[in-house]
Amino acid sequence: MMKKLTGILMSSLFLISAVWAAGGTTVDPNMEQLGMRLYNDKNMSFNGTQSCRNCHHHFSGFADITNHLDPYANFVSTGADGVSKGGRNAPSAAYAGYSPILKKKSSEWVGGMFWDGRAAGWVLGDPLAEQAQGPPLNPVEMGMPDKQTVINVINDSDYRDLWITVFGSGSLGDAEAAYDNFGRAIAAFERSTDVTKFSSKFDVAQLSDVEQAGQVLFEANCASCHSTTAAFGAEAPLFTNYKYANLGVPANPEIPSEGADLDLGLGPVVDDDAQNGKFKIPTLRNIALSAPYSHNGLFPTLMEMLQFINNRSDFTPEVPYNLSEDVGNLGLSQEALENIEAFLMTLTDDY
Repeated sequence: MMKKLTGILMSSLFLISAVWAAGGTTVDPNMEQLGMRLYNDKNMSFNGTQSCRNCHHHFSGFADITNHLDPYANFVSTGADGVSKGGRNAPSAAYAGYSPILKKKSSEWVGGMFWDGRAAGWVLGDPLAEQAQGPPLNPVEMGMPDKQTVINVINDSDYRDLWITVFGSGSLGDAEAAYDNFGRAIAAFERSTDVTKFSSKFDVAQLSDVEQAGQVLFEANCASCHSTTAAFGAEAPLFTNYKYANLGVPANPEIPSEGADLDLGLGPVVDDDAQNGKFKIPTLRNIALSAPYSHNGLFPTLMEMLQFINNRSDFTPEVPYNLSEDVGNLGLSQEALENIEAFLMTLTDDY
């Protein structure tokens, strides 16, 4: 009987995860509340100093708050030990929940999480839940030694009863299964209207003449990758196609290479050299808050990123092949770039 009940529970949880991965909108509010508690719990780091919120803060569009405050000095996130650095810029957690399971369509890959798609969704059926499992166990991020240690934190927390309400009695007894639920709960919070809001000026108000001019230019030059059409089950445009591209971004000399020659992005994840140098195309929602820009944080300001996309001729790509032909030679004037920037400013939530 117990095995049957456990099976029913796990099937239900998988269904919830699958609904969200497909862009669904139904989830237990207790699950969202639990995810919020987990997301903000600094005890999820080995020394109790860092939570998910540190690198995905609402003041910075759910990207790294430290980088937002000083994008010229900080390119990637600092770990809980105060010293270790990751190899890439922390992307926004907002609107990430619409990204589908990583899948190849024709010659292109779509979906997955992280800049390189390695949280593919192939295990839990939900890339966002798999992504949430990464940072606590990453030695250069939150540095927890193992899954059991994370589950011990939950067992000793003041939200343990909420966990039991959501996942049931005995659900903390198996660290492997409980850690899967840990990821699912955080994903539920990240999909909630606390994080994924659709409340920008673009969504709720009339744009100015300059902003409208920028929108026209954006749709003509940028929308093939940053789609202005609602898709993936979203109620409004997500400003991404969740595909991958090599923009020709140079290496960031400030990021420790740890012996690696090149950051090849998606290629090694899918074992395909034709994908080398390609990184996930991010949503542009809240882009004004999420400096610095590109996968390695090379560009401190939005205008510098736009100028690079317009003309990359003075830059040496880190991966000089598989380059996108959609960027680097747009031929736009500085005034046009300023208009596009004005439009992008309308994508900030809480207008």
